[in-house]
Amino acid sequence: MSAIDNDWLEVLEPEFHKEYYKKLYLFIREEYSRSVIYPPADQIFTAFHRTPLSRVKVVILGQDPYHEPGQAQGLSFSVPAGVQIPPSLVNIYQELHDDLGCKIPNNGNLQKWADQGVLLLNTLLTVRAHQAFSHKGMGWEQFTDAAIAGLNTQDRPIVFILWGKPAQSKKALLTNPNFLILEAPHPSPLSAYRGFFGSRPFSQANAFLTQHGIAPIDWQIEDI
Repeated sequence: MSAIDNDWLEVLEPEFHKEYYKKLYLFIREEYSRSVIYPPADQIFTAFHRTPLSRVKVVILGQDPYHEPGQAQGLSFSVPAGVQIPPSLVNIYQELHDDLGCKIPNNGNLQKWADQGVLLLNTLLTVRAHQAFSHKGMGWEQFTDAAIAGLNTQDRPIVFILWGKPAQSKKALLTNPNFLILEAPHPSPLSAYRGFFGSRPFSQANAFLTQHGIAPIDWQIEDI
């Protein structure tokens, strides 16, 4: 795991000394040594590296990383350019098009969002190849809850986009009156037609940011 060295460290450094994290670290190290694990070890903390705490404007919570080859890159819903766009992201792009008129791009790399202050955080940060939720219950939930708790202490407006029940279960951690919390079904093909389509999260997020004097997000991902 690459070390966190920006302002997230103040929030997350205490977790590294807790018993659960020591067990998690040993488990993850062993997993990488004997199995195919995603994302690559040096990308586990990419969401924190690319979006410092002080720059977070929007949080999009995912579940666990993509578990097929070449997909996971440490950012929820994002895949590297050149990798086929996963179905959930296809639906996210469709809603973005319907909401803001953005052109649907030819790639799934969401690093542009992360670099503007969109924290693309999965609640689990690693997964075994081809086995969704294989690292559930090993400690990542407590670690990412600590990150969410750190966000909850920030004295500024932040938008939380919670898609699906696992993400929405984190709402209890969000007690800050400065926040806008947007909830909708998950963009997965299994649930997108139950209310994800038409939820207009991107325009709502930008309207809220603008209302509070914060530069909105340029959600358009460019073709490559």
